[in-house]
Amino acid sequence: MKTIDELIQKAVELQTGGLSAGQIADELNVSRETATWLLVHAKKRDTSQAPKDIYVDWSNIGKSSNRQRFIAGALIDMIFDSLDAEENVDVVIGVALSGIPLANLVADELGCEFATYHPNKQRWEPGSKETGGTISQNFAQVEGKNCVLIDDVVTTGTTLSEAVAVIESAGGKTVSIAVLVDKKGIEDIQGVPVNALLRVTRMDKTE
Repeated sequence: MKTIDELIQKAVELQTGGLSAGQIADELNVSRETATWLLVHAKKRDTSQAPKDIYVDWSNIGKSSNRQRFIAGALIDMIFDSLDAEENVDVVIGVALSGIPLANLVADELGCEFATYHPNKQRWEPGSKETGGTISQNFAQVEGKNCVLIDDVVTTGTTLSEAVAVIESAGGKTVSIAVLVDKKGIEDIQGVPVNALLRVTRMDKTE
């Protein structure tokens, strides 16, 4: 998808398929505000004043388990660079949906436990109340453990900030965050280093 019209069409298709605005934002790797704008302007057919966001398509990586394994290796390298000498990793947590396959590969390579985090944004609709997400009970738990968070794209940092808070409230400690693409330019979240393979900066950004 290269144009706003194509993104609008895809957003409408996803909504027709039953996805919420938050799930659409997650699927398209755009902010929730952008997802809402796409759905609203699908009806108006007005693409003026589009939100300043960047669409990320990493499907060429996602469709290949072999390519994902190479990416997982790069993420592991960055994670180790960000850890203190005495820190270890007990649990690797994948942020649903797209962070899960990468986190599983990272956990396998490190020989540690695997967990998943389901963010609030997947249930989000315009006007809905902000709440924290949940750590799945079907996988490893985080109490008393050092955790690494894995996600695909950082758009605003809200999801990862929520995840760090949820992990802390569950008795765990987040020691590192690793992502494919950082669209926000975030160096750390609540003191936890954010390691990105790619950082994207808009040249028209004024602040």
